[in-house]
Amino acid sequence: MIFFFGTRPGKTEIKSLDLVACPHCEQKGTLTLSKTSNWFHFFWIKIFKISSTTIAECSHCKRVYFEDEFTPEMEHSLDSFN
Repeated sequence: MIFFFGTRPGKTEIKSLDLVACPHCEQKGTLTLSKTSNWFHFFWIKIFKISSTTIAECSHCKRVYFEDEFTPEMEHSLDSFN
């Protein structure tokens, strides 16, 4: 009998942060929030979430911010994203 199991990423959720300014270049409306989750699967069926990663990227200066680098404004927008 063969079992197919392992981990794989789920769909990436994307949200634009229109009212938040980039801490580096100070441009408003250029930040995009991306959230990706890794799932354990059994026969390609998602069973449970293992981890998730959230990043914000500025389209103007191309700076990437990880979750531990978020400003209070970005964290507030993250609360509405969940």
